[in-house]
Amino acid sequence: MPTAVLTYHERAAVQAYVRLLRTVQARLGAPPAADGPPAFLPPSVLADAERALRRAGLNGTEAEFFRLVRDWCGEA
Repeated sequence: MPTAVLTYHERAAVQAYVRLLRTVQARLGAPPAADGPPAFLPPSVLADAERALRRAGLNGTEAEFFRLVRDWCGEA
């Protein structure tokens, strides 16, 4: 349960980061493509996360951003 009140942009950045993590986790569990190496991560997922971080003013503020992620998602 979130313990901090996030701004709209902070919440969007955290949600984009969680989507990015879930996409990476899914790719790590996926079998390799038969016709060559697959793209590890769809560029749109990373671009979405980067845009959300910029909008929230969280570029280059990893400690603050990960504090927001922990507050929103918990330690699990």
